[in-house]
Amino acid sequence: MSRRQIWLVALALALLPAAAPTTMRAQQPQGRAFTLDDALTVRSARIEDVSRDGRWIALTTRLRSDAFGVDHARYGDPTYVAPSLAEFTLIDATTGKSLAILPGKVDVRGATFSRDGSRLAFFQRKDDGYTLNVVDVAAKRNRVVPLKTARAVASNSPLVWAPDGKSLLVALRPDGWAAGARASFLQLTEGSIVVQDASLPFLSWDSLRTVGSRQIPAVVTLANGAVREVVGEVDMRSPQFTADGASIVYSVATPRKTSYDNKTGTDYGVFHLQLADGKVDTLVKPADHRLTPQWNESGTAFAYADKGNVFVRWVDADSARNLTEKYRKPRPGADTTRSDSTRADTTRTSFSLVAWRPDGDALLVSTKDGWHVIDPRTDSMTIAYPFEADTAERPTRSFQSWSRDGRYLFVTRSAKDHWARGIERYDLASRQATALASDANVYSSWNVSDDGSRFVFARSDGDRPNEIYTAGRDFTDARALTNLNPQLAGVALAHSELVSYLNADGKRLYGVLYYPYGYQAGRKYPLVAEVYETFFDNGYNENMNLLAAQGWFVFHPSVDLEIGYPGEAWVKGVTDGINTLQEKGLVDGTRLGVTGQSYGGYAVNLLITQTNRFKAAVNISGKVNIISFLGDSPKIGTRNYSAAENGQDRIGQTLWEAPMKYIQHSAIFFADRIKTPLLMLTGKEDWNVPSTNEREMYYALRRLGKEAVWVEYANAGHGAGRAGNVDQFRDHWTRMFQWFGRYFEGTGTTASATENDR
Repeated sequence: MSRRQIWLVALALALLPAAAPTTMRAQQPQGRAFTLDDALTVRSARIEDVSRDGRWIALTTRLRSDAFGVDHARYGDPTYVAPSLAEFTLIDATTGKSLAILPGKVDVRGATFSRDGSRLAFFQRKDDGYTLNVVDVAAKRNRVVPLKTARAVASNSPLVWAPDGKSLLVALRPDGWAAGARASFLQLTEGSIVVQDASLPFLSWDSLRTVGSRQIPAVVTLANGAVREVVGEVDMRSPQFTADGASIVYSVATPRKTSYDNKTGTDYGVFHLQLADGKVDTLVKPADHRLTPQWNESGTAFAYADKGNVFVRWVDADSARNLTEKYRKPRPGADTTRSDSTRADTTRTSFSLVAWRPDGDALLVSTKDGWHVIDPRTDSMTIAYPFEADTAERPTRSFQSWSRDGRYLFVTRSAKDHWARGIERYDLASRQATALASDANVYSSWNVSDDGSRFVFARSDGDRPNEIYTAGRDFTDARALTNLNPQLAGVALAHSELVSYLNADGKRLYGVLYYPYGYQAGRKYPLVAEVYETFFDNGYNENMNLLAAQGWFVFHPSVDLEIGYPGEAWVKGVTDGINTLQEKGLVDGTRLGVTGQSYGGYAVNLLITQTNRFKAAVNISGKVNIISFLGDSPKIGTRNYSAAENGQDRIGQTLWEAPMKYIQHSAIFFADRIKTPLLMLTGKEDWNVPSTNEREMYYALRRLGKEAVWVEYANAGHGAGRAGNVDQFRDHWTRMFQWFGRYFEGTGTTASATENDR
């Protein structure tokens, strides 16, 4: 078929009825428009920990403006930890009463309740060090534990309660660590001579990154602050006391060389440390084979998944046992004639590990058909929660917890074609699910008490910022524990709706539409699409509200990215999503804008080389040349290589295997095709996408006589002005408003659309 015929077929598909028709809003609620001042004063809360009975909540609360003050130039410096100031409160979920644990805004981390919930431990940052604090919950009293050691607490230290509540596991830095780590960073950033040698096992920045993992585990006695170093220098991963408190079990992941595929170069091992004599038993000898152990609560056994099987190893056993091999039957229609063992393995049922039952006598494992319960000692397995056969219609489920008595699973659930989200209680005996919450609200940060009688979670109506909620066993008494943003009561936040549409390939996609301030039915409005990958859930979004407050529709369209050919996805998905909104009479197709940040900014550049439909575009911290980008971000090691070869960029091959694909997915090589005015915003200290990459596009467009403006924010990071300071934040948004406004009002000039423009 000709290009015109293909386009007509795609248009016909796009006009088919949607699977989930959208009910369009007639009139926006009364209130003033959302402003930059409003954005800066929005408060958000984070649940740091919840006691096991669900009663006590440790909560940190921050203003949007608290995010400023990061020294982005020190990214990669092992001695630097970005500030994170917040109000730190203790909430009683049964009464709703809250109490400031420390006055004012403080920098805390690692908050964790003791097993009985009577105390809360945390680290508080003071200057360049950390103090260990313990709160007596009943007395509402905080105590700083004076550590009897000259070593500093590691900034990434674990904080693990011993079963008896009398001590805590922490990690300390070796002597001279800070001076050595800082000197290594300065050598790489300011050294007069910096040598990179390919014969060494690590890239220099990867080598520096390993310095941050240097730790000495120690047990602190809370009564007197005594510190006992329990083993030599080792980076413990997920350490856990055994139920009797006599031992610590842990794993390690020790980098041995720079890896380009994120699959090799690290040794994984599992260990058992006896505290009485310091003896370390090696349960899994470190080897270059990824292993993520999950321990039972008593610390007597761990399970892990590997190549489609689930294994279990008891501490007192000689080796691990394969629990699932005998259940791995060939899938219907699979080609079982292939002799290669790795490939043949993919033709059989694959198992993944979900969770231990609290008593340690059963494991929950998953297949594509459902969740299964397996006895780790006898290998007997039963189907516990069968999934629907139709994967396209099957709701998205996620395991949250297992009740202590082993009777119930608590599972979050979301429909795939409309907003129906919440949590259910699944009875393993009757195999019946009871929906405790299922509605259009947005839920997150679920915490379920051990007995399933209390829930603590974050909830938004889909438009407003989250509040922290609690609910009882049957969810009939759900109530808010916070009122974080009363100042927004008179503000008209953007209303959001789910939109369903077909892309050019006929695949059903979904997008989230945010209505303009002061919307009136029957009028057509400009639209700004903010692009990235896939969108479905709504919720308060700073970007969407600031753009919608200008009187524009704002749209989060989804795309269907294909490995090897990702560049086609945005023109297929974004433009057809906008077509759907135009057909509904909502959007003025002559006033369209597009923006994106990071990978979304990269998408913006590719999109405007393929279509002239947009009046204006904004790229925020997005690369324009994937080839130069491979080595543009030294502080993050080889991530850019792995992102292109087997990660987010989805090229699927190396530069040398498919050089033309790298060219095809680098907008800089097609800058001559761009007719859309482009505003580029970057942070000078962006360690993720250095501003030098985006600068390439500015130089190219200027050379070609195109309309382009490039703005670089000093000391700002990834996200340009949004990741700078308050003044840069305001400048960033003001420029965006003016850029789109200029071209939406017709004072800018762009080429008129042609028949071949999508």
